[in-house]
Amino acid sequence: MSDADTPTGPQGEDADAWARETEDQILSAAIPLAAAEGWTRRLARRAGAEAGLSPAETDLLLPNGPADLAALLSRRHDARAMTLLAGLDPTSLKIRERIRAAVEARLDAAALDETATRRCAGFLSLPPNLPLAGRLAWESADRLWRWAGDTATDENHYSKRAILSGILTGALAIRLSSGRGASMEFVDRRIANVMTFEKWKATTRLRPSLALKSVAETLGRLRYGPAA
Repeated sequence: MSDADTPTGPQGEDADAWARETEDQILSAAIPLAAAEGWTRRLARRAGAEAGLSPAETDLLLPNGPADLAALLSRRHDARAMTLLAGLDPTSLKIRERIRAAVEARLDAAALDETATRRCAGFLSLPPNLPLAGRLAWESADRLWRWAGDTATDENHYSKRAILSGILTGALAIRLSSGRGASMEFVDRRIANVMTFEKWKATTRLRPSLALKSVAETLGRLRYGPAA
């Protein structure tokens, strides 16, 4: 949003700070309202009213309504997870222990707003919102991997985040439906599966890029026949 669009408040950097603070106020107001309103534009506008904004002002600040609220909630939970992890030294743990602790903290962070998280998860599961759900899960996975000390810049950077995004999404669904114990059992199984794959990959010296190249070549031969 440009400074000219800012409904109230100061200009420049102060306007950006005002926008962030007001977004935070709207999200805090939306969380207890979500049970009754669902994750909808009406929720965003009601929460905006609680923060002292008109519907038009709320739409200027959150033009995508519930989608913007979903991003704010996810990022609040990411920040909360980092706070929960602040007292833990990741270098004192094995890598699988770091990832388990990170995922557990992220699930605990989301569970503190359980009803709102449930409504938001339902919103993100709708087909039009799946790209947003994927981006937010990727953001969460990236923050957790960075906390865990990951510095990979090759294809492993992306594969690690893709795998952890899937673990986070599945674990959160289980946490909301079956509780903390069941979700962590799921996490432990998935981490064990990943570690087994990584060990096999190291033993066979498999490079994902070469594996993808091999698959592409095989599909090409099936479609077009052997190369001349």
